Amino acid sequence: MNAIGVKSLPGFASLRDGNPACNVKSRNVLPIKAIASGSQQQTVKMNVATTNGNVNTLIPNVPPLEKPSAANGHAEKSQSSLSQIGNSTNIKWHECTVDKNDRQKLLKQKGCVIWITGLSGSGKSTVACALSQMLYQRGKLTYILDGDNLRHGLNNDLSFKAEDRAENIRRVGEVGKLFADAGVICIACLISPYRKDRDACRKILPNGDFIEVFMDIPLQVCESRDPKGLYKLARAGKIKGFTGIDDPYEPPLNCEISLKLNNGENASPCEMAEEVISYMEENGYLQA
Repeated sequence: MNAIGVKSLPGFASLRDGNPACNVKSRNVLPIKAIASGSQQQTVKMNVATTNGNVNTLIPNVPPLEKPSAANGHAEKSQSSLSQIGNSTNIKWHECTVDKNDRQKLLKQKGCVIWITGLSGSGKSTVACALSQMLYQRGKLTYILDGDNLRHGLNNDLSFKAEDRAENIRRVGEVGKLFADAGVICIACLISPYRKDRDACRKILPNGDFIEVFMDIPLQVCESRDPKGLYKLARAGKIKGFTGIDDPYEPPLNCEISLKLNNGENASPCEMAEEVISYMEENGYLQA
């Protein structure tokens, strides 16, 4: 693109090192026409500083930046709204013009967290994958937060003690909240044995954004499956604090969906996933 440079205009020489000329008494907004490639023209408004009628400087007509404070880098006018959350001090929530509703309209779905809880071997991960596949076929965007997968990275510093399990669930809840805010259908599948920890995750989300799915499968069925051989190790005393054996599982009291055996027989993962999809359709999650 070829254009007339502003340096060719009278009075520009008075601009030194990016600083406007001193003793500026008035400013006018004048249109400056630049010749683009071909025959197109573009008009750019510039702030023209004048002294005694002479043009001194040309400054683009852009809004001024906030002046940061010397103390902590925050804009001076924003200091009154700084917060402390936990151990984080002097922080401020920054809003963006593109919000959750905009992202949901783009994706044509409602962001939420589907929290699948139950004993080891109850089929949480299998149902999560079936649900994700079926929603994908409908053109819906999902992401799975699998308990074991997360312990390979984000939560690999945590053990299976009660306090670490609580922190494990807290972290997953916060990540799920971000996915839901992004407009994504987040599917979290974890044993999450303690009711208070699951309820804490529900509380950080807007009403309706947390869908608790209870894999209501009897312990004896889960133990007979034992896909990872963990029940056998727990029974032999080689694993301590194993949920359902020597550590409690607290079933939900008011979950949105409860998936059970079908007349004592194992329902297929797709059948169980279809129950979740039916709930989502009935409650408007699959449309913006």
